[in-house]
Formats: sequence, structure tokens, C-alpha cells
Amino acid sequence: MTPEELATGILAGNRRALARAITLVESGRADHREAALRLLDRLAPAGRQALRIGLSGTPGVGKSSFIEAFGSFLTAKGLKVAVLAVDPSSARSGGSILGDKTRMERLSRDPLAFIRPSPSQTHLGGVARRTREAVALCEGAGFDVVLIETVGVGQSETMVAGMCDLFVLLLAPAGGDELQGVKRGIMEMADLILVNKADGDLKAAATRTCADYAGALKLLRKRPQDPEGYPRAMTVSALEEQGLEPAWAAMEELTGWRKAKGLFATRRAEQARHWFEEEVRQALLARLTADADSRKAMERLGREVEKGRPPSDAAREMLGLLDRR
Repeated sequence: MTPEELATGILAGNRRALARAITLVESGRADHREAALRLLDRLAPAGRQALRIGLSGTPGVGKSSFIEAFGSFLTAKGLKVAVLAVDPSSARSGGSILGDKTRMERLSRDPLAFIRPSPSQTHLGGVARRTREAVALCEGAGFDVVLIETVGVGQSETMVAGMCDLFVLLLAPAGGDELQGVKRGIMEMADLILVNKADGDLKAAATRTCADYAGALKLLRKRPQDPEGYPRAMTVSALEEQGLEPAWAAMEELTGWRKAKGLFATRRAEQARHWFEEEVRQALLARLTADADSRKAMERLGREVEKGRPPSDAAREMLGLLDRR
């Protein structure tokens, strides 16, 4: 399908066109990249927006279980939900399991839901390089909420905060005390902290953990984009589907407040600026590796570094070679 045909299908809500379009934007081929840019240009005038929610947390915290329960909760309200799940890629083979549709069996059958797993490849920060463009495609297809599930490696997953409207951090019961919660990085970026598995024997532990993190959040400097009482720590149970309504109410309240203050649009504008700069950086790196002379110089300097030359000195010479071109 041509970019024009894909755009027509996406605007009409065609899932097959959406799936093909995400495959197109994730491709590394130069001709595919040109087609992807044409497609995104076609969708831009529609101006459709969804609530973008980033979800992060360590492996085993129950991200997939929560997303299935929360996604089903939203579709029951008549909302269309897209899930972009990023799976870690093997450093050896480059492959990914991509098993999120299997883990979210009920949600994957929901006619109001769309689930797309993608490999992280070599991209750091918990998301894939083209996740932001996949979000734009889902918005063009008319989805009301886009859930972005990160790789799940902990403190380094901060890049997702630069592409979402709300950043939700999932935690497990008894995962740390109040001092653990003061950690900078991912904790500072969270808009909402949800302690999952608040059921059965873990319910009491989840309540204590929630209280610990609520206390820790009070020690962090108040952010200008937050009303009183945010960031907030709450308990949820994906298994028993408890706490989903209050969590959604908190998300709506925070989003509504930011829109009323003009912070919602400002944040999106800042994110667009960030991704413009990131795209330029990535393009420069790609151009560097595509040039034959640059590759030869990199290879030569790399061998010298292996033999003991200081890396910073070799990097200075490489930059000097580029400046002279």
C-alpha cells in the first residue's frame, strides 16, 4: 500500500492499515523512511489527539496484567485503547519475544483495543526509536487512549516521559522503603505511582509500600506542572481489578488541571522540540556510519584505542576529520 492509501485506511480506523503503517515507520530502509514521512505528513492535518499514558516498572511487577485489566476497564467505558508494548531485544541475536498479545489474551480480543508489540532493538530508554511515531499513527486512527508499556528495566526508563502526557510508575509490594522512594530519576518523572498486587496476602504489604512512597513523594520538590496532591501514590490490583476507577479518576483530574492551566499544550510543544533535536542527532549518526571514509577512520581509530590510545584523544581526532570535510 502507498502512503496515501495507508493514510486513508488509518483515518478510517482500518486496523490492518495501522499495523502496516507501524511496520513501515519502524523499518530502517531509506525508501521506507521516506514513505513513512509522507504518511505522517498526510495524517498531521487531521489533528487527532489521544491521551498518551506511559507505563514503566521493573520486570515482574505485573505491567502486562495491569494493562489488560486497565485497558478492559477503559474499553468498557466505550473508549478506544491502543497498547504499544516495547520488548527488550537480545544483545546477541537481536531478537525479541514479542509475547504481549499472548499475555493480554482478553484485551487482544476486544474490538475497541489494539495491541502492537515492538522490539527495542539497540535503542535505550525503555522504548523503541520510532515509538513516538507509532503513537501519532494510533492517534490518527482515532484511539482515545494510547498506553506505552516500556521494556521494564528500572531507573533508566526515562525517555518514555518525553512522549507521553502522563507517566505512571508501577511498583510491587515491599519493593523498597521510604528512602528507596527518594531516588532521583524515574521517581521524579512519575505523575502517578501505582502499587500493584494489592490483593490476598500481599494487600497489607502493598498498603505499607504505598504509604512509604506517599511519604517519599512529599520530600521531593514540588513541580510546577502538578496541582496540590500530585504526584500521588495509590494501590491497585490487576488480579481483582480493584483500584482502577480511582486511578483513572486521578489521571483525568491531573490531565484536566493541566489543560485548564495551558500546561498540557506546553508540554506537548516541548516534547516535539525534544524529538526534533533527537531526530537530528540520530540522522547525523546514521550519516556518519553511511560514509565510507568515516567508517574507515572510525575503524582505524578504534584499533588504536584497543592498543592503548586514550578514547578521548581518538574521538578528538575523529571530530577534527569531520570538521575538515
